[in-house]
Amino acid sequence: MAKKGRASRAAVWVILGLLFIGLLGFGIGDFGGSIRTVGTVNDREIELQTFGNELQTELRNLSSQTGRQLSIAEARTFGIDSQVLSRMVGEALLDSEADRLGLSVGDETVRDQIQASGAAQGLDGSFDREVYAANLRNSGRTIAQFESQIRDETARNILQGAIIGSIETPKTYVDTLYNFIRERRDITWARLDEAQLTDEIPEPAEEDLVAFHSEHPEPFTLGETRAITYAWLTPEMLVDTIAYDDTLLREFYDNRIHEFVQPERRLVERLVFRDDAAALEAKGQIESGETSFEEMVEARGLSLADVDVGAVTVEELDNAGEGVFALGGPGIAGPLPSSLGPALYRVNAILAANETSFEDARDDLEADYAQVRAGRLIDEMREDLDDLLAGGATIEELADETEMEVGQIDWREEVTEGIAAYDGFRAAALTTRTDDFPELYQLDDRGLFALRVDEIREPALQPLDEVRDAVAEAWRTAQIADQLEAQAQEAAQAIRDGAEMAGLNLPLATDREILRDAFLEGTPEGFVEGVFQMEAGDIRVFRDEGAAVLVRLDAVNLPDHEDEEAVALKAQFSAQTRAQMANDALQLFTQRLQTTADIQINQQAVDALFTQFHN
Repeated sequence: MAKKGRASRAAVWVILGLLFIGLLGFGIGDFGGSIRTVGTVNDREIELQTFGNELQTELRNLSSQTGRQLSIAEARTFGIDSQVLSRMVGEALLDSEADRLGLSVGDETVRDQIQASGAAQGLDGSFDREVYAANLRNSGRTIAQFESQIRDETARNILQGAIIGSIETPKTYVDTLYNFIRERRDITWARLDEAQLTDEIPEPAEEDLVAFHSEHPEPFTLGETRAITYAWLTPEMLVDTIAYDDTLLREFYDNRIHEFVQPERRLVERLVFRDDAAALEAKGQIESGETSFEEMVEARGLSLADVDVGAVTVEELDNAGEGVFALGGPGIAGPLPSSLGPALYRVNAILAANETSFEDARDDLEADYAQVRAGRLIDEMREDLDDLLAGGATIEELADETEMEVGQIDWREEVTEGIAAYDGFRAAALTTRTDDFPELYQLDDRGLFALRVDEIREPALQPLDEVRDAVAEAWRTAQIADQLEAQAQEAAQAIRDGAEMAGLNLPLATDREILRDAFLEGTPEGFVEGVFQMEAGDIRVFRDEGAAVLVRLDAVNLPDHEDEEAVALKAQFSAQTRAQMANDALQLFTQRLQTTADIQINQQAVDALFTQFHN
């Protein structure tokens, strides 16, 4: 069976190889074919190549944010293609309107934009035609296309500036928003728990439990349950069978010598400047306290992650190594050379040299070698296991004929023990149907598993006899909360009638200057939000699990609008709100243009592009 499976796979790979040769023209940088556009807006074309590039850029950004590579299929599922196309249609609408209004820019403006572009700068920061042409070639654009794009973008920016230039955030809006964010509350409150009960809670009668179980089913209802039979094999199952000797371990140690013998390293960040003079000036500003390294990075539109070099040795810093390692502690070194030009290097920490001998590392080496070797053995088994499943082997037969172990589990989403601790298993368990044939899946630790869903049981209320203790405990907790809430309401009414809160024998606490995002330990969910809905002098009772909270709002404190914090925050609010209003204005303007525009989308071209992506 294994030989037959390998032969079949070889034939498949030959066919795929021929297909790949035939599809070489459909590269990432050039989508080829006779179709050039995915649509038109009035007399403006939306080029297929540009749409493909924009889509890939969006995918890379999303993949970076999510930490995993998104597939084209996922992109279409999430509507990313529609979002990109919609954005490009909006830009084309504005470009078309700019044409109608006669907005354009001259060659001098285009030249200035190109020279300022990072795509056209050489190592010395000046315009470099060879760098310019090479970067455009790498991006799949010609010089003419790029310069036309700059001309369009500049004219579009002029039009957008005319639309949003006069937009200002109303002062009343900013003040109201600042009041909402920075208002504070003073409160006096008390949490009543079981210690404050005035009457004992009796033992529940049978009818109490029956009624509570029926009226509060959610805590005692099992979610959808999948009865699953599975076979699995993990490296941990094989480690005891792995044989090794000193020769193998020594080789394993030598292959990982960089982990055990580490030279002195420095945690370094690097900020590049156009020349030594600019770097020296910046260093002087940092040393004088006029600015900071972080502020300089931020002024470039960068983050500290963008300039982080990591933990590096003196050799890894090349010509800058000696100067950076001359620092006796954290600080700024430079200007020193880098591959991008003169730079300042900030040393954040010094990591001392470290060496672990073979003898000291032996125990860890044995455990790691066994895990690695077991993982490789499982990798080698994968093809035969695939062939067994393709030949119709059941889960039980997999366990009989291989090293895999069989097991059964009643799985629900809250079950995370055993094999259910693996994300891969939970994902497969959730999506597999009872009529699906078993497939082989990978586990995070290089293990493998296959499963069969034998039965799917709908959510069901557990019988009272199976959860009697839990029902009794929940009933008692509810009774305590009922009684404490009643006691708190009595105290609240007494305070409203003139009683002193301090004279009611309550466990009082006071909190001052509470903001809306505050968290007060011992208060129920929604407590602070509820406090901000109260008026000064109000008394209110909040129910909690097995407790009640009584609170009096002592004061509403309005913020100072003139201090340094207020000025900075209000400026931030104003800028953010203006940006949102400007975006809304542009959207409305674009929507208005859309009502009279001739928009044609070539869905066949879009589908063809995605087909090429898949291939």
